Amino acid sequence: MNGLPARRLLLVHAHPDDESINNGVTMAKYAAEGAHVALVTCTLGEEGEVIPPELAHLAADRDDTLGSHRIGELAAAMAELGVSDHRFLGGPGRYRDSGMMGTEQNHRPGAFWAADVDDAAAHLVEVIRELRPQVLVTYDPDGGYGHPDHIQAHRVAVRAAELAAEPAYRRDLGEAHRIAKIYWNRVPRSVVDEGFARLRAAGASVDFPGVARPEDVPGVVPDEQVTAEIGDEGEKYVAAKAAAMRAHATQIAVDGPFFALSNDLAQPLFAREYYELVAGRSGAPAGEREHDLFAGVDA
Repeated sequence: MNGLPARRLLLVHAHPDDESINNGVTMAKYAAEGAHVALVTCTLGEEGEVIPPELAHLAADRDDTLGSHRIGELAAAMAELGVSDHRFLGGPGRYRDSGMMGTEQNHRPGAFWAADVDDAAAHLVEVIRELRPQVLVTYDPDGGYGHPDHIQAHRVAVRAAELAAEPAYRRDLGEAHRIAKIYWNRVPRSVVDEGFARLRAAGASVDFPGVARPEDVPGVVPDEQVTAEIGDEGEKYVAAKAAAMRAHATQIAVDGPFFALSNDLAQPLFAREYYELVAGRSGAPAGEREHDLFAGVDA
């Protein structure tokens, strides 16, 4: 297995910072436990809005150098999480951030949203066959909140998992490999409600001018739809998650247990992370949540 650890986790995300917000605790936990944690990011996030005024010139409508800057932010975030294997799909800049749904950026040359899914998936097949992960984490079919790059990341990840397992497909990309378990990022409704209750109770002590809406949190589902929960007893990895989010300084501002994106609206920073198993067999008793994404596959 090319000297890789026994447990191997692959995460597929749309832009730099998505991984830290959604999976920072999970990534730090498994990396610290000796698993091979690999991140594939599909774009450089070139169309993101820039928070610090002194970096405003990086934006797409000015110098258009935000993408290259965010490569550095991602590297810094991964250092905070202890993750050394982070890659861009097809190489840095192969696919460009598509902007929000319905904008002209969706159809610019090189936009990820406009990419052929099978063509893009081939790049990920090569990674899957190289690393041979047992577990894949990505978004649901709506991308969590409807962003075109998130939707496309879901499509590419799912298609790549299918193609990687097909022995007749692109033998030049390596030996076929079937991923044992696939998860979608989720947040239980009760956790969102509790987080925003904490935020309201904190009131003026929170250093943001406004509060986001609970419905703006991506991937929220009824509690019973969540099948796995990765906790952080003693908040061992929450500090690493918060530090990784701070490393994405053009996109995120962190204030204790809360954070805000470029809209400057506070939302909870979740110390536990949640998933829905959509392919493979659960390693938990019926009706219970898994507390290890590798449950049932560690032979």
